[in-house]
Amino acid sequence: MKIKLFLTINFCLYYFACFAQYEASKQMFSVPNLKESLVKHKTVAILPFKVTIGYKRLPKGFNAEGNRLEESKNGIIMQQGMFTYLLRKSEEYTVSFQDVERTNALLKRAGVFDKLDETLQDSLSKILGVDAVIKCNYAYEKTGSEAGAIAKSLVFGVGGSTASGDLTMQIYNGTDGNLMWRFYKQMNEGVFSSGNEMMERMMRKVARNFPYLKD
Repeated sequence: MKIKLFLTINFCLYYFACFAQYEASKQMFSVPNLKESLVKHKTVAILPFKVTIGYKRLPKGFNAEGNRLEESKNGIIMQQGMFTYLLRKSEEYTVSFQDVERTNALLKRAGVFDKLDETLQDSLSKILGVDAVIKCNYAYEKTGSEAGAIAKSLVFGVGGSTASGDLTMQIYNGTDGNLMWRFYKQMNEGVFSSGNEMMERMMRKVARNFPYLKD
């Protein structure tokens, strides 16, 4: 019993140490006159996330079209997750955030919903009628078996990591389309994580660096 307890404690310590080290990796960029420029912003739109799903080893029966649909679905889920988080804490920010349902409807009406990478940021801002847009990319590689991670969580009481990902969040000025702020963070996705849970965790880490936060 003592040996099992010892191994369990050591595993947990190792797991959280690795997790913390991986999650610590981040980079941030902002233009010199960021605060002065942001004063002019009143409404900001959150674009659908560009999600890319890769595999360390392709699973049996891998379906490229199914993978593409999963990427698209997760992109909307994470967009909604960010909006929900920001809306819940709206009194803490200097701007309001456009409802994502309106954002997506306007993008579809303009025929650019599936062409965001081909459309200039200032053009997107004009289509949406906002002062800035938030554009996010989330690329992750599934590195472990979900079944194996679930087994670890049952045995050791902690959820295993089934994927590693890179999240990039960027804010573009609406009038000229220039990049104003960029935040990059490496993330681990646990077995019980959903798009909303990931976004909640991500925004808690971004919160103190988010440029629209009131002083």
